[in-house]
Amino acid sequence: MTTEFLQVLGRPLAAAVLGGALCGIVGVWVILMNIPFVGVAMSHAAFAGAVIGLLAGVNPLLSAALACVAASLLIGPVAERADIEPNVSLGIIFSMVLGIAFLGIGLMRGPRTAALSLFWGNILLVSRSDLLLMAVALAAVLLFLALFYKETQAVLFNREIARAVGVPERLVFFAMLVLCGLSVTANLNTIGGLLIFSLIVNPPSAALQLTYRLKTMYLLSAIFGVLSCLVGLVVSWLTDAPVGAVIIIASSVVFGVALLFSPKRRKLVS
Repeated sequence: MTTEFLQVLGRPLAAAVLGGALCGIVGVWVILMNIPFVGVAMSHAAFAGAVIGLLAGVNPLLSAALACVAASLLIGPVAERADIEPNVSLGIIFSMVLGIAFLGIGLMRGPRTAALSLFWGNILLVSRSDLLLMAVALAAVLLFLALFYKETQAVLFNREIARAVGVPERLVFFAMLVLCGLSVTANLNTIGGLLIFSLIVNPPSAALQLTYRLKTMYLLSAIFGVLSCLVGLVVSWLTDAPVGAVIIIASSVVFGVALLFSPKRRKLVS
């Protein structure tokens, strides 16, 4: 059974490790910048871009990546020019891309299986190109962190203070949003546009319950993301349950356990 498991789930296992780590790391930025809705907005922007790609006859992952980058570059300027919170601008962008996505699906002729598969995702059907995209996205995020760790740390702490001490906070902030968008796109075929939000939010939220150190939070969040994906794969293999849904449930359980044993929660109670 072990050999059969590895033969069938070799690529999904690799996707679980790459996708879980990727979502866990960028999720730290989402949580610490207090923009959890970014996962929803980005995932639906990617989905809308993929639908447009299918309509236009181009690679849906390429059009999804372009749509995600465009959405990420709109978030900041919309918030700043309209003098509103980033979460509000995310809501505006989310409603727009959701409308575009369903309009595109409505305009499709014939079966809509390809479009709907991007909405739900299926890590069991991951391809080599999906794995390559996930590996490239993870490498880009890690390289960005290695080169600009202090700058990202300053932006995560306080954008205004970062600007005051000479950090190009706007550029760093937009770069982080773009990388979030690329990370969502990389996981579109595996986790799906509907569920990716939870995998971006739950692991870093669990990590935040257990540590005050940023480096430790990155590590724990990546581990929790990978663990959630691996548990989802195993449970799905044993029970034939939908793998994406099990991954999200697993990530929620991880958060619940972290909250239960959180030293921060015990401090508040005492």
